[in-house]
Amino acid sequence: MTRRAPPLERRAQTIVSTAPEPPQEKQRGGRRTKLLPNKKQTQQKTAASPVQLGYARVSKAEDQDTAPQIEALEAAGCQRVYEERVSGGRWDRPELHRLLDRLAPGDVLTVWKLDRLSRSLKDLLLILDKVEKAGAGFRSLTENIDSTTASGRMMMQMLGAFAEFERAMVRERTQAGLRSARAQGRQGGRKPKLSPEQQAEVLTMLTAGRSAADIARLFHVHRATISRIASAARR
Repeated sequence: MTRRAPPLERRAQTIVSTAPEPPQEKQRGGRRTKLLPNKKQTQQKTAASPVQLGYARVSKAEDQDTAPQIEALEAAGCQRVYEERVSGGRWDRPELHRLLDRLAPGDVLTVWKLDRLSRSLKDLLLILDKVEKAGAGFRSLTENIDSTTASGRMMMQMLGAFAEFERAMVRERTQAGLRSARAQGRQGGRKPKLSPEQQAEVLTMLTAGRSAADIARLFHVHRATISRIASAARR
């Protein structure tokens, strides 16, 4: 007698389990997504950073050296020092103007002493005005002046007030001298090119019908001089 096979539902089921795939290793040598700044970007960033610039000066007549000033400026943090040997009363100082042209917003012009920058108060204020217009600061080590601080700005304003006072005193002395000269019969201005006798002769020639151009060539003066003499005679 033949046995029947069991129904399909009763057949043993075979369970196949799939093992999880091992994680894939990270690909080596992949491209890095973080980019480092190139050399040009680094130079631009460095150039835009505020710096402290020093100025050292000694006169030609002075038997001195700029070395002590440079040491003090470098100790104060100056990254670069412009030095020259020239009088402080001169305005045409190439190193000073090179420094002023180099100034950028946030930079600080530093000197060892105020008279190293200029011996003239007028020129000193003019230089400081250029520094301020450049958006830079000013610092003097000996006088302890720092325009980047409130006390330093107050000191700069006081210097400006003293300069204005000096200009007013010069104007008053000039006006008093002119009044005194006029009271004594002296007139200001340049000395006349023609003497009173020559001016009288010029008027005689003009009356006689001589042209102003001919008279000017005769007296070796400009034609405008003859015209001024004629205008003064008609007043």
